Amino acid sequence: MASDWKTRTKLVHDGIRRSQYGEVSEAIFLTQGFVYDTAEQAAQRFQKIGDDEFIYARYGNPTVRMFEERLAALEGAEDGFATASGMAAVNAALMSMLRAGDHVVSSEALFGSCLYILEDILMRYGVEVTFVDGTDLDAWRAAIRPGTKAVFMETMSNPTLDVIDLRGVSDLAHAVGATVIVDNVFATPIFSRALENGADVVVYSTTKHVDGQGRCLGGIVLGTKDYIRKTLEPYLKHTGGAMSPFTAWVMLKGMDTLDLRVRAQASSAQAIAEALAGHEGLSRVVFPGLPDHPHHAIVTDQMDGPGTILALEIRGGQAAAFRFLNALEIILISNNLGDSKSIVTHPATTTHQRLSDAQKARLGISDGLVRLSVGLEDTGDLIRDILDALKHI
Repeated sequence: MASDWKTRTKLVHDGIRRSQYGEVSEAIFLTQGFVYDTAEQAAQRFQKIGDDEFIYARYGNPTVRMFEERLAALEGAEDGFATASGMAAVNAALMSMLRAGDHVVSSEALFGSCLYILEDILMRYGVEVTFVDGTDLDAWRAAIRPGTKAVFMETMSNPTLDVIDLRGVSDLAHAVGATVIVDNVFATPIFSRALENGADVVVYSTTKHVDGQGRCLGGIVLGTKDYIRKTLEPYLKHTGGAMSPFTAWVMLKGMDTLDLRVRAQASSAQAIAEALAGHEGLSRVVFPGLPDHPHHAIVTDQMDGPGTILALEIRGGQAAAFRFLNALEIILISNNLGDSKSIVTHPATTTHQRLSDAQKARLGISDGLVRLSVGLEDTGDLIRDILDALKHI
């Protein structure tokens, strides 16, 4: 039975829909709309869409549905809705359930665009948002109150790799009836146990590890069937943030190798972190797989692996960090992550540049901090590339 399949089997076979031709590879149903045998059938479908019926690509598509069902099965969720990008998924997960007067508690350590949605968009429309230090369970306890509608967090923060006690926060949120929404990108669908540890809604930018080869933007929201179909779907189908069938097909092809890729990347990340620990050019190496990471125990308890991302604090600030980046030969300077190619980012001047100096300081985003997303290159080559570049700082 499909419910008994292991991860790699699910990643290749789950959710498959075959046409009358019996194709091996998933078909791309590159169509905007669908036809009906009769006017009565059309009217009936607009009243109630069946499990394998479609109306319009903004509402759903067979290729997109294969992707949604496959990732939902992997995550252990009842259902999912794929979106045009990861930020479309974050926006929809929040906006679809909130209205003026609602209260949200969020970790303050977030990707810049996530902060924009919470600080600028939600507050603009009358939603009260309280930000806390996500690693401080007492701060969550003080902020969550009767009537709190939702809590939001990155389970592993971008870019400083703080890991939140999801189980502890979920217990506090559920005690007042709040919905727990998590951005789980850094944890990856392979190492995540977010639903098991209390999350109600899980959001991914599938641009990252799921595609993992730098080709397409995409996102997905996962949760209960009731939340996906009654809360999220009406918002998304009317606001138009749906994933395209071609993108869904690319994502399906990425899922074939997702487990293999992520485990290989995480293994390399561990080796690189261990090789760089104590280097004189670095004031710190941040990787959840190292025993000295402050939240190493949470990773061990609540995840199946430490992920594929490191943070390196270069001694000498921005000038030294830029010299390091510019000296790299294999690792690429870009702002993506979770790719088969290793990528390095300077968050203070790129992904988090809109934050004030005070916010950056509070979150630990210094001028010397660089984020390293480990790819599929030879581990030894990557270590040599990093060590050679550190000679230039």
